[in-house]
Amino acid sequence: MSSPNNTAPINPLPAAVVALVIVIMGVEAVFSLGARGILGGPEAIGWRLEALNAYAFSPEIFWWMQDSGRWLPEHLLRFVSYGFVHGAFTQALFVCVFVLAMGKMVGEVMGDLAMVVIFLLSGAGGALGYAVLIPGGAPLVGGFPAVYGLIGAFTFLLWRSLASVGAQQSRAFSLIAFLMGIQLLFGLLFGGQKDWVADLTGFATGFGLSFFLAPGGWARIRNRVRRD
Repeated sequence: MSSPNNTAPINPLPAAVVALVIVIMGVEAVFSLGARGILGGPEAIGWRLEALNAYAFSPEIFWWMQDSGRWLPEHLLRFVSYGFVHGAFTQALFVCVFVLAMGKMVGEVMGDLAMVVIFLLSGAGGALGYAVLIPGGAPLVGGFPAVYGLIGAFTFLLWRSLASVGAQQSRAFSLIAFLMGIQLLFGLLFGGQKDWVADLTGFATGFGLSFFLAPGGWARIRNRVRRD
């Protein structure tokens, strides 16, 4: 029998959450150290810009592939890679904070694999939504659309939990409403890009994927199809 004294005071983070944070901050550390001349020599100063040119998601490139029918692997990679390249250290730091918070809650319920799938596919869904709705938009960088996918998954779990106790399910959307409200306010006050479209479609992707990836999701869908 285990002793309560041996219980960890803090629940450990899921391994996939730790791995994502290490990758994101590892990439950012390389850029930051290179910019300060600590790593890579003089040419390292341009590493971030080179990475942004190579890995940022570009609606223009997406529509060029669509029109030409040439779906080149190095450009398809941008659907995922842009989420690991940030314009500044602070952007990467805030992404990691959200990954630690939302990823922990989603990963503990759905598992590591499902959490990573939601993170990656929400980033891709956010990029696709951004390209379709803002075809002339600036290149997209940073992990916020993927993070909003984790928020979408967390919202789904809360939405389902509220339904199980007969509470008002619309309360589950309070967080996304608050975050979108802040983005709208900052946009009105300071202007800015329309990358909130990618965040919102990333959220929708994460919420939608949760119908399949949450525990018992496939069984519920099969039962509903059989009833219909």
